[in-house]
Amino acid sequence: MKIHLKELFDIVGEVKEFDYMISPEEVGEYSSYDFTAPIAVRGMVENRAGVVTLSFSVVFTLSQVCDRCLKEFEREYSYDLSHILVRQLHSGRDDYDEYVVCEDNVLELDELVISDLLLQLPTKILCKEDCKGLCFKCGKDLNDGDCDCPKDPF
Repeated sequence: MKIHLKELFDIVGEVKEFDYMISPEEVGEYSSYDFTAPIAVRGMVENRAGVVTLSFSVVFTLSQVCDRCLKEFEREYSYDLSHILVRQLHSGRDDYDEYVVCEDNVLELDELVISDLLLQLPTKILCKEDCKGLCFKCGKDLNDGDCDCPKDPF
């Protein structure tokens, strides 16, 4: 989704709202995560006192495999994100990560949303916070009970 920002950059108090879906296939181009439904994106771009701010929330469901017990499960995620939008940066430095440059007054929202949500996802995927995982010797799922393997004293 492209948002044209000329009016937002030029008129203090201007607001644009958006509410749309990103298909799982579109996200699949950028990652190997298994999105089970479209990603719901809702937010707004507003100019307050000459500062143009993008605020949005994303809600989506992933089909995942637990890193400890290897069980498949689905989990819904919800994130609130925001950025400051600028037409250009006036410095040669590259350390302005908190700003999003919108060349030609256009913001490609899908790319930004997908990038943001992928960066928010946890690096360790667990079916539940206290997942016990698998026995290192016999492979039994320890969430279903203890196995018969001898316990090491250490």
